[in-house]
Amino acid sequence: MPENEPTRRPPTIDAVAAERWARTPTGGTSPWLHEEVGRRMEDRLQWIKAQPRTWADWAPLRGGLEAHGLVARRYPQAAGHVVEPEAGLQQATAQALAQPWWSARRWNAARTRFGAESVPEEGVDLLWANMALHNAGDPEALIGRWHRLVATNGFLMFSCLGPDTLAELRALYTGHGWAPAGHDFTDMHDWGDMLVHAGFAEPVMDMEHVQLTWSSPDALLSELRTLGRNLHPGRFGGLRGRRWRADLQQALAEKMNTEGRISMTFEIIYGHAFKPQPRVALSPESAVSLRDMRSMLQGRRGPTP
Repeated sequence: MPENEPTRRPPTIDAVAAERWARTPTGGTSPWLHEEVGRRMEDRLQWIKAQPRTWADWAPLRGGLEAHGLVARRYPQAAGHVVEPEAGLQQATAQALAQPWWSARRWNAARTRFGAESVPEEGVDLLWANMALHNAGDPEALIGRWHRLVATNGFLMFSCLGPDTLAELRALYTGHGWAPAGHDFTDMHDWGDMLVHAGFAEPVMDMEHVQLTWSSPDALLSELRTLGRNLHPGRFGGLRGRRWRADLQQALAEKMNTEGRISMTFEIIYGHAFKPQPRVALSPESAVSLRDMRSMLQGRRGPTP
């Protein structure tokens, strides 16, 4: 691997298990945490001056249906697209976005198109990807795929979990000598490096810690199941028994605070980056895609009146 080539991250993720999780049905709803992160990320759009004419939501069924509505409401004149990469979830996504509670007609649903093939050839001005990157088996390939979906001078807006997530649960597993509680999450600076390597420019990253509490071990475990799975290659290889589950519940109950709540930390990473005009490296022979050639020619001519 070349010296300046970024290493493939995260290093502790089972790619096959990650693909299996991506295909898992959601029951037609989005996790509460993803919706809350989507709401906070949508609020950050107020600081971006660019007004997209087209935008696409990457996997909104798991990323956040209500968050999808917030973005559509912010850009009511923009043509919307929904990209659900898993064929088995496309019908469920379409049905969920058509539910009356979402008021699809109010959010310009007539302009929403489904599927990667619906995205314009030149890409979209905004690609919205909420809480997907940390569970990707090959995150660099996913970022590259996002780069191809973004139009020149458009931007990517994304969120994901950071390395401090569930530090309490990881420590509990380590203290009991159990296999890892989950795969490692990537630091925001590494995400920034991967964005640049994929061809994005001016990445802006920030993070925050969110503390969530639950009234019981069962409530905690139930919610964690909606957020993902343990994708660590070194996770316990078989099915856990009732005895182990009882031990886990007891260990979690011992973590309750004075108010009878179990607390867990989630590190939330937010990022956005723009896609600049493509550049061709100087060499005796260079291959340029038709789409990039069009972008370069349009850039030389200047903006169309």
